[in-house]
Amino acid sequence: MITKTRTTKETDITVSLKLDGTGKSNIDTGVGFLDHMLESFTKHSLMDLDVRCKGDTHIDDHHSVEDVGIVIGSLLAQAIYPVKNMERFGSANIVMDEACVSCDLDLSNRPFLVYELNVDGKVGQFDTELVEEFFRALALNAKISMHIIEQRGKNRHHIIEAAFKSVAVAIRRATAANERVGIPSTKDVL
Repeated sequence: MITKTRTTKETDITVSLKLDGTGKSNIDTGVGFLDHMLESFTKHSLMDLDVRCKGDTHIDDHHSVEDVGIVIGSLLAQAIYPVKNMERFGSANIVMDEACVSCDLDLSNRPFLVYELNVDGKVGQFDTELVEEFFRALALNAKISMHIIEQRGKNRHHIIEAAFKSVAVAIRRATAANERVGIPSTKDVL
């Protein structure tokens, strides 16, 4: 288990992460919908994740959501790099009722995000535009090249949850142990 604390004028966050865990979570971000998504993310990634965030949610949820993504991403980078004896590439298509979202990713140490979810408005009190902020912070700080694409869907909750689950499963597959690949790059470094 690795731990990181990040304190700014807007948020006070402590996250502990175990990459090869069992899917155990203890999440309290002060943003209910984000808590639900991170619990699902943890379960399907098989990481263990403990998140505590006190943020300026009296203003809105933006800083909490983005900063949690930053901290989780930086811990993922710490746990993953240098990539050795793991698959490197991961992919998943996740269905939730009418929705299907795919995630394809590369533990490339070169961050990039392609985000194509057609969600706007709110889920409960949660601004759906914050989903992209979370995934951008996660991808950039984890140094992952990540493509999250909505294949179909109408229900915002289903689309967003399918996105979190697809990212989780793709990370689980990309970080799967494989002694045969050694350093999975022709450059011999990632």
